Amino acid sequence: MTDTAELWLTIILAGLGTFVARVSFLGVAHRITDPPVGVQRVLRMIPPAALGALVLPAFVRSDGVLDLTSPRLVAGLVAAAVAFWTKNVLATLVVGMGLLIVLEHL
Repeated sequence: MTDTAELWLTIILAGLGTFVARVSFLGVAHRITDPPVGVQRVLRMIPPAALGALVLPAFVRSDGVLDLTSPRLVAGLVAAAVAFWTKNVLATLVVGMGLLIVLEHL
């Protein structure tokens, strides 16, 4: 098999796998009216975990070492503290971005 044919076969199989996984869920989802409490608890943890997976790489340097003097890390930690104590999205964004701008221009 040539490299091009192998590549196309891989793409088609990956697409088919994704399609089957989504259709199988949709086929069963209408039967689930009220998931068990344990499942609900786990489902509530998915958005914070996804957000953490998106945000954490911005705090870690490209070589994978945490830089404790990075302006992004300091601003992110301060913004996390503001978010924890105030529960206010606007205050978190203003403080975090404001501090980041100030620290990057020092």
